[in-house]
Amino acid sequence: MISLRTKAALAALSFTACSAYGAAMNNPEIKLNPNPRMRYEVTVRIEDAPGPFDTVNGTVDYRVSNEDCVPMTPVTGATIPPSKRVPLKLVSIGNDTYRGELFADLLQDEDYFGKGVCHWSIVAAGVEARVKKMDFAASLPKDQIFAHKPVTQYYSNRAYAESDTELLNTGNLNRADFKDPTHTFSIGLSAEEKVK
Repeated sequence: MISLRTKAALAALSFTACSAYGAAMNNPEIKLNPNPRMRYEVTVRIEDAPGPFDTVNGTVDYRVSNEDCVPMTPVTGATIPPSKRVPLKLVSIGNDTYRGELFADLLQDEDYFGKGVCHWSIVAAGVEARVKKMDFAASLPKDQIFAHKPVTQYYSNRAYAESDTELLNTGNLNRADFKDPTHTFSIGLSAEEKVK
C-alpha cells in the first residue's frame, strides 16, 4: 500500500515531468535564417514629451503561424505555437527620434517537431520608453509593417509625472480620448522596407 505522502510525491514528480516535457516540446532550439531578405528600417519618434526618458528599448516578436506543425501538449491537450522575442537595437538620431533594423524572416522555417515545416511570422515591433518605474509602450503590428502604415500612441503628461508607479502604460490610439488632450505626448512607429 502506497502512503498518502508517497502518492503526493509521485503526483508532483509526474506533473513536473509532464511540464518539463511540454516546455521542451514547445520551446525547441530555434534557428536563425542564414539568408534573411525581408529587411525593414523602423523609426521611433517621441513628440511633446514633458521630459527625458531613462531608456528607450525596442523588441520584435515572432510566432509560428501554422499550428498543425506543433504537437499537442500532454495533460491539457492544447497546441501552443512557439514564439520568440528578440531585441531591436535602436540608435538615437536626434530630436527624440530612433532608428533600428529588423528582418521579418529572421527565424528559420523548419520541421522542429517531426510534424511538418513550422513557418515563422513576425507579430509586431515594439518600443518601451522608460521613466523611473513606468514604461510607455507602443507597438507596430505586422500588417502595418508590411503596408508601411505608421502607428501613433498617445500618453498623458500626468502619467509621466507619476512615473514612480510601476506600470506598463500602453496609452491610447486617439489623443481625443484624454480629458485634456493638450497635455499629452506621443510615440510613433513606422517601417520602411529596405532592398538588400
